[in-house]
Amino acid sequence: MWDSFFAPRGVVVIGASHTPTKLGYGAARNLVVSDYPGAIHFVNPKGGELFGRPIHSRIADVPDPVDLAVILIPAAAVPQALEDCGRRGIPAVIIGSGGFREVGPAGAALEATCLEIARRHGMRLVGPNCIGLLDTHLPIDTTFLPLPGPIPGDIAFLSHSGAICEAVIDWARGQGFGLSRLVSLGNQLDLTEADFLAPTVADPHTRVVAMYLEGIADGRKFIAEARRAAQQKPLVAIKVGRSEGGRRAVASHTGALAGRDAAYDAAFRKAGVLRADNSEEVFDWARALAWCPLPKGPRIAVLTNAGGPGAIAVDALETSGLVLAEFSAETNAVLRRLLPAAASIRNPVDMLAGAGTTEYASGLDALLSDEGVDGLILVLPPPPMTTAAEVAGAIIPIIRASGKPVVVALMGEDLIVHAARLLRQARVPDYRFPERAAMAMGILWRRASLLVSMPPDPIRPDGLRPGEAAEILANAARGFAGFIDASQASRMVEAYGVPIPAEMSAATAEEAAAAARRLGFPVVLKIASPDIPHKSDVGGVRLGLGSESDVMRAFGEMRASAAAAAPQARLRGAVVQPMIGAGQEVILGVVRDEQFGPLVMFGAGGVEVEMLRDIAFALAPLSRMEAERLIDSTHAGRRLGGSRSLPPADREAVVEALLRVAQLAVDQPEVAEIEVNPLRVFEQGKGAAALDVRLRLG
Repeated sequence: MWDSFFAPRGVVVIGASHTPTKLGYGAARNLVVSDYPGAIHFVNPKGGELFGRPIHSRIADVPDPVDLAVILIPAAAVPQALEDCGRRGIPAVIIGSGGFREVGPAGAALEATCLEIARRHGMRLVGPNCIGLLDTHLPIDTTFLPLPGPIPGDIAFLSHSGAICEAVIDWARGQGFGLSRLVSLGNQLDLTEADFLAPTVADPHTRVVAMYLEGIADGRKFIAEARRAAQQKPLVAIKVGRSEGGRRAVASHTGALAGRDAAYDAAFRKAGVLRADNSEEVFDWARALAWCPLPKGPRIAVLTNAGGPGAIAVDALETSGLVLAEFSAETNAVLRRLLPAAASIRNPVDMLAGAGTTEYASGLDALLSDEGVDGLILVLPPPPMTTAAEVAGAIIPIIRASGKPVVVALMGEDLIVHAARLLRQARVPDYRFPERAAMAMGILWRRASLLVSMPPDPIRPDGLRPGEAAEILANAARGFAGFIDASQASRMVEAYGVPIPAEMSAATAEEAAAAARRLGFPVVLKIASPDIPHKSDVGGVRLGLGSESDVMRAFGEMRASAAAAAPQARLRGAVVQPMIGAGQEVILGVVRDEQFGPLVMFGAGGVEVEMLRDIAFALAPLSRMEAERLIDSTHAGRRLGGSRSLPPADREAVVEALLRVAQLAVDQPEVAEIEVNPLRVFEQGKGAAALDVRLRLG
C-alpha cells in the first residue's frame, strides 16, 4: 500500500486546472516540476491540455499506470470521484478538498459516505482537508504549495496542519536543512499519524521523524506504533492544546489533577517520543538528532572566546540534564600551552576575545580527544581578529573526525551568515544562542538514554483475583454510575493484592461501638457516603477513639457534621478500622483517559495532595521500571528512601501497589477512577496499607 503513496507508478490529479489561482493548477504544476519519474495524468470534465499533457474528461479514461489519485474538487463531488477511482482500480487517494467535518454535521456525513465508498473498493485515503504529501528523494510532490519546495534532506514531517507544512518548508530552506518526506494528514478520515509512522521510519532517507499534533486518533494504537518506531529512529513531537481549559472536571484528587496534557506526556514517555514545548524546539532537536552522533554520557565541554556566553551555556546545559566535563591533566597541559595566561582552561574554556582559527581548532581537538568529554558546545560570537567563516572552516574537519557530538552557538546575524552556510553544508547544527545549543545537546543525551532504558513490556503481577473483583463490581454496579460503597472499593483493591486494614461497617452508633470492641481499641471512624468524596472536608473522620463511649459520641458528631456540610448526601453510617501504625503517606490513583486509557498517578498523600501537587503520571499497565520512575519523579517517592527525620520506608510495597492498582484499571474497564489516599507505607520490609479507597464507575 505505501508504495502507492510514496512511490506510485502513476498519479492522476482530479480537478487539474488551467487557472493559476486554483489548487488543481498548483498540484499539477508541483507534480511536473518535482521531476516525478512516473506517469502523470490530469482529469477535468472540460478537457484540454496542461503542461504538455492531455486532460482527460473522465477518470475511466485515464491510462495505466495509475496508483495514486489526488482529488481537488468541491466536497459535494468527492464521493462520485471516489466511486470512479474505485471502479478504475486506484488503490490510494489523497483528498485535498475542504468542506468536510471541519464545517459541521453535513460535512461529517459527507466524510462517512466517502469512507464507506473507500472501504467497499479497498482504497486507502489521506485527508480530506489536507495539502497532500511529498518525498524529496523519489522525488514526488502532490501538494499545491508555492514553489520552491523543500530541499532534499533527512527529516520527515507529519502534520495535522497544512498551514504549518507550508511554513516549515519555507523556514527549513532558510535554515539550511532539508526534508525527506512531508505528510499533511488533514481530517484523518482513514489513515492517521499512527499509520504513517512505520513506513516513514522505514524510509532509508529519513533519520528523524518530526510531528505537529493537534490530537491523536487512536491513543493505544499510537503508543504501540510509536514505541516500535522510536526504537529505530528518533521521534520528536509538538502537541498543541496544553491549556487549563483542557482539564477534566471530576471529583477525585486524581481526576482533578490529571489534565489531558498529563495523559499526552505519559503517552509520549511510554512510546519514547521526545516532546518539544514549541515549534522551534522541534526542528532544533531534529537537526541535532539527524546530524550528530549520540553522546556516550552527559559530560559536556564548553569552548568559547567570550566568558558571558560561556556562562549562559553552562547554566543551560545543567538544566538540560547535562554536566560539565572535568578535563584530564594532559588536556589541561595542552590548553595551558595553547592559550594566553589570562585564559580560563577550566570548563567552560574561555580562550579570550583574541582567539582565532588556530586556538579554536587546536582547543576543539584537545577537548574532543579527552576521554572524559562526551560532547561539546562551541560558542562563537563573531571573533574580532578573524571571521566566523574562517573559524568554521577550521573546525569542520575536526568535528567530522571526532565521532562525538558538537553543536555550535553561532551568535550574531550579518557577520555569521557565511559561517552558518558552511556549518550547514557540513551537517553541523548551529544555533543563534547558547541556550538553544545546550537544549539540542540535551536532547541528544535524552535520546541516547532512551535507547538503553526503554521500559520493557509490562508483566502481569501474580496473585490477582480478577474474578472476585468483577463479582464485587457487578454487585456494586447494577446500572449505577458514581462512587461505590467504600467497603466494596476496599475489597476491590484487596482482590488485586493491595493490603487494606480490617474494617467493619456500622449503620448506627451502637453497631459502631460493637465493631470497635471486636476490632480492638483504639479505632478510626469514617463517614460512609458515596456522595462525600473527601471525608475530612466535612468532619467525616475521627481518629484514636479509645472506648465504646468515645465511638458512640464520635458517630453522632460526625454524622451531624456531615449532614450540615453536605445536606444532599446519602449517609450510610460509618466504617470502623483499627488505628494503624505510623508511616509515610502517599497517594495512588487512576483516572481513565478517553484517548489513552487508564492514567496512573503517584505522589504525596493526605489531605493536602492538591495543594502540594507533588505528583507524576504514567499510563497503565505499568512495567516495574515505569513504577520505579513514577516514584523517583516525586519528592514523596524519593523521601521513601529515608531522611534525617525518617527511616527508610518499604518502597517495594509501593511498587507492588502501583503495579496492582494499574492492572485493576486495565482489567476492569467499567472503573472510571480509583484513588488510594493515603497508602500508608511502613518501615522497610513491613509493607503498606491502603487506609482509604475510593472507586468510581463510569
